[in-house]
Amino acid sequence: MIDKAYLATNENIWSGRNDGEDYDLQRWHQRIDVIDLSTSEIPPLAENQKGIALIGFMCQEGVKRNKGRLGAIDGPYELRKACANLPVHFSKELKLVDLGNIQCLNEDLEQAQINLGQLITKALLSGYQPFVWGGGHEIAYAHYLGIRDFMDQKHPGKTLGIVNIDAHFDLREPNPLPSSGTPFYQIAQDQKERGEDFNYLVIGIQKNSNTKRLYNIADELGARYISGRRLTEADKVGTTHKLVGFMDKVDFIYQTTCLDVFAAHYAPGVSASAFNGISPNPTFMKLFKKIHKSGKVISSDIAELNPTYDIDRRTAKLAAALSFEIVKD
Repeated sequence: MIDKAYLATNENIWSGRNDGEDYDLQRWHQRIDVIDLSTSEIPPLAENQKGIALIGFMCQEGVKRNKGRLGAIDGPYELRKACANLPVHFSKELKLVDLGNIQCLNEDLEQAQINLGQLITKALLSGYQPFVWGGGHEIAYAHYLGIRDFMDQKHPGKTLGIVNIDAHFDLREPNPLPSSGTPFYQIAQDQKERGEDFNYLVIGIQKNSNTKRLYNIADELGARYISGRRLTEADKVGTTHKLVGFMDKVDFIYQTTCLDVFAAHYAPGVSASAFNGISPNPTFMKLFKKIHKSGKVISSDIAELNPTYDIDRRTAKLAAALSFEIVKD
């Protein structure tokens, strides 16, 4: 059961321009249904109705332990503001709900992750596709816990693949505590204990952002990766082939995006900026859309939005553009 002390609502965030009430004039803030889980339940979906459940993860404890720049705790609020005025390009039947935030209290990252995982499971069991906004990339282990619990209940024996768009492997061993740099190592160990494969693909990896040891660990764990330099028009066929080959081998996909994968002039507001990160160009966006149009994405998140360092809200707007692609038809 979710500890309600870790819940934080955001009733006044969703507001913006109003061009009218006609459906083809509406923006996200006019369609969102904000749910206070301290007093209400997740609204039921009609038969065959699609629903997306937005969840914020107000946590930077993992970033702090990983010695990154602080500020990502405010990421969920800033991303809501950036998405409020997005035009509606999804069907009238789509149920878009905001389930509020899971917050980290008293530096207790582990309990915050448990609570986020439980909320993700609850959303999945209610028929919604969760879409979680962080917060640090410690979000990933919590997200995995929620998906794993749901699959154990509803899809035992099915396989999960993780597609991480990131400049970093995040495969460090906890030393001694977990952080934003350890989630996929933790997932790999959990999968090993369960006797299941660790299906992990990272897109956007940068050599100058990962030690040789991390490359070795990735190889030992059977992780696959596509370097940032390969995300170009010239190499898009090979990159797409590798992605599609990975997706074909799994039943469900958890897709996570760490905003520090993008070059600093596109995404200055992150916990660890990269001058030579990738570009959100048409080649990348086609790849991103291919993942989310595969029909296999069970849940997704965007991590590491840090408003403290965001120049002209560039990073928030980029995250909103990615969110738009996930939610639109």
